[in-house]
Amino acid sequence: MGFKENFSNNKQRYITGIIMILCLALILYLNYAILIWVVLGIGYILGFQEAIKLFGCKGHWTMYLLAILVWLLAPINDRPIESAIFIAMIIAGYLAYKKSFQSKQILPFIYPTIPFLAVYAVYKDFGVSGVVWLIVVVSLTDVGAYFGGKAFGKTPFTSTSPNKTLEGAIIGLAIAVAVGSFIGMGRELSGNFIVSLLISFSISLSAIFGDLFESYLKRNASVKDSGNILPGHGGILDRMDAILFGAITLHFLMYFLKIWKETSSITFS
Repeated sequence: MGFKENFSNNKQRYITGIIMILCLALILYLNYAILIWVVLGIGYILGFQEAIKLFGCKGHWTMYLLAILVWLLAPINDRPIESAIFIAMIIAGYLAYKKSFQSKQILPFIYPTIPFLAVYAVYKDFGVSGVVWLIVVVSLTDVGAYFGGKAFGKTPFTSTSPNKTLEGAIIGLAIAVAVGSFIGMGRELSGNFIVSLLISFSISLSAIFGDLFESYLKRNASVKDSGNILPGHGGILDRMDAILFGAITLHFLMYFLKIWKETSSITFS
C-alpha cells in the first residue's frame, strides 16, 4: 500500500495526529505550569473514565471526586505520585470498613492515576526538557516499531498484540535510544551520554510494554479502543499508554540520578 492510499484510508487519523502534535508543541513552547497542569488534568480525568470501563468498575461519582482531589493535591506536593497512594489507601480502608471490598475499584487509582502523576512529576522536577525527552523517545519507539514491523517484521512479538513483531520492536527501540541518548545528555537532564543512553533504553522498553498493557486491558474488556474522543485514534489511553509507562521509568531513574549526584557532591566536597 502506497503512502497516498494509506493516507486516504486513514485520513482522519492523520488529521487528528497533526492537530495533537501542533497543540502539544504550542503547550510545551508556552511552558506555563498552570496550563500544563490543567491540560494533563483533563487528559487524566478522561483517561480515568476510560479505565473505569476497562476494569469493569462501578463509576460512582465519589470515584471522580477522589480523582479530582488527587489532581488538586499534585501541585502542592513535592512528590505528586504519593497523592494517588494516599487516596488509594483511603478507598481501601473505606471499602474494608463497609465490608464491600472490591479490589478493582482501586485499580483506576493505580492506572492511569499514578502514571499521569508521573508525567506531571517529570515536568515538575525536570522541566520541559524532561517532557520532550520522554515524548521523543516514546514516539520514536512507536513509529520505528510500526514502520520497522511493516518493512521487516516476521516474528510475532506476543500474542497479547498479534500485529506487533519482534523485528519492529527492536528497530523502534534502536531508533529511540539513538536519538534519545543525545537529547537526554543535556546539562539539565543526565549530563552524561552513557547515563542518557541507559535511561533512554529503559524508557523505550517501558513504552513497548505500556502499549502491550493497554492492549491486554482492551482484549480483556473485549473492546477495540479505550474510548472515542480522538477521531481515528480512539481514547486518551490509546494515545497515552506508552507515555504513561515511560514517564514512570524516566522519573524513577532520574530521581535516583538526582539523589546520586547530590550525595556524590556532598561526599567529595
